[in-house]
Amino acid sequence: AALMAAEDAMRTTGKQIPLMLSYTLAGKDGRILSGQTLEAALASVSHANLLSIGLNCSFGASDMKPFLRAIADLTRNPHTAGAPLYISAYPNAGLPNSLGQYDETPETMAPQIQEFLDEGLVNIIGGCCGTTPDHIKMIAELVQNSAPQKNLLGLEDLTGLSAPQQSPSPQQSQQSQELVLSGINALPFQPATFYPIGERCNVAGSRKFLRLINEKKYEEALSIARQQIEDGAQILDINVDDGLLDGIKEMTTFLNLMASEPDIATVPVMVDSSDWKIIEAGLKVLQGKSVVNSISLKNGEADFLQKARKIRAYGAAVVAMAFDENGQADTFERKIEVCARMYKLLTEQAGFPPQDIIFDPNVLAVATGIEEHSGYAFAFIQATEWIKKNLPGAKVSGGVSNLSFAFRGHNELREAMHTVFLYHAVQKGMDMGIVNPSATIAYDDISADLRTLVEDVIFNRNVEAAEKLMEYAQNPEIPKNLLGLEDLTGLKAHNDRLEWRNHPLADRLRHALIKGIG
Repeated sequence: AALMAAEDAMRTTGKQIPLMLSYTLAGKDGRILSGQTLEAALASVSHANLLSIGLNCSFGASDMKPFLRAIADLTRNPHTAGAPLYISAYPNAGLPNSLGQYDETPETMAPQIQEFLDEGLVNIIGGCCGTTPDHIKMIAELVQNSAPQKNLLGLEDLTGLSAPQQSPSPQQSQQSQELVLSGINALPFQPATFYPIGERCNVAGSRKFLRLINEKKYEEALSIARQQIEDGAQILDINVDDGLLDGIKEMTTFLNLMASEPDIATVPVMVDSSDWKIIEAGLKVLQGKSVVNSISLKNGEADFLQKARKIRAYGAAVVAMAFDENGQADTFERKIEVCARMYKLLTEQAGFPPQDIIFDPNVLAVATGIEEHSGYAFAFIQATEWIKKNLPGAKVSGGVSNLSFAFRGHNELREAMHTVFLYHAVQKGMDMGIVNPSATIAYDDISADLRTLVEDVIFNRNVEAAEKLMEYAQNPEIPKNLLGLEDLTGLKAHNDRLEWRNHPLADRLRHALIKGIG
């Protein structure tokens, strides 16, 4: 909020002045007062045009040193840093004693400060609680008697620097940086890795969540968020769009309650709404680097850019949905046309680095009986591959459950469809997706026959693909619970999937490692 206010003031006055940001550590675990790790905190402010970042107050200089080194490593790491930054430190003169006094003298503090200088950890140095004019004099003498340290900007001192250094261009930034989201912990993205986004805290997709929010049973609603994290969700999608709810109030309330639960607040949040006011209400109460889901060109470029710039000012990443003035992009050609246009607008006019752009090329329902829908899944996969090759740095996401709407009521078949779809989409570069993490199954656990039927639908391999899959789902000789048989007509039995827990320890460990479960 302070950074946003400063930038607004500079924009209003037309005068640019340097911004220095400093954190206080709450303890020797390296978290700041709000509970964030240093990496999570740096991700939260990575959008800001800063002169320096550093630590103040906390404990004594000696105990601050490893965390300064951590900041130096993070700001030098091309995968987590944007523009290079100066590093500052102004520690306390130790911790206060029982009388509230500080015992470290200039003489006892001097060798600790000297280590900062000798190791090149800082560019700006001073003192905080308990330091006196004598302490500051000591620090000034140490700096004068030390050889100038090369800082991260390649300069030897701050002479003549009166304004923040310009951030790298989106093209430069993309080459050296990967997406990092954060709650109170950081989530640095790795290439060729899929990140599940929990879908159950969405009033449109979960009747239970809607009921709990409507009845103000927030503790139970929080348990849904907690369970998704335990099931493997690494980002939580939060949506409270319902005609009977005060969306702004409910989004604010629920996100604040999430922030008070350390085991939930660890993960980044995706603020999901079709109402811009609800999105902004969510951004105002999130301390981490979150994701906005979503904006589009539905109302034209001016509206798109206005919202994109505001999201950037809040420091969030953005989901850009393939939707323009002509409607939702459904074919491969339309998807890539709209995404390319949005990429150009976001990088060249809205100031977004490519790694903070997440495209949603629209996962649409297949096997609906309408011929035009037959190519929807394959078009998404094709568009994903094209985006990863032609829009450098951008990410791809999608609402996976949309794919199988034609099979509502056949939950196990829907899970199989989602698994097969993700198996192929992730290979082409899909980075994340909104899923039910508790319902995920392994691709190899689906029978070969069912995989073939599903893949025929997804790749639109023949005109009878949808009809055959529908026949499969409606065949009374096949149990509605497709996990009920261990043969080529369905998936392995659910009970058999849990039987491994009764095996000897070595076998349980082997199974858990292979399947990636606990």
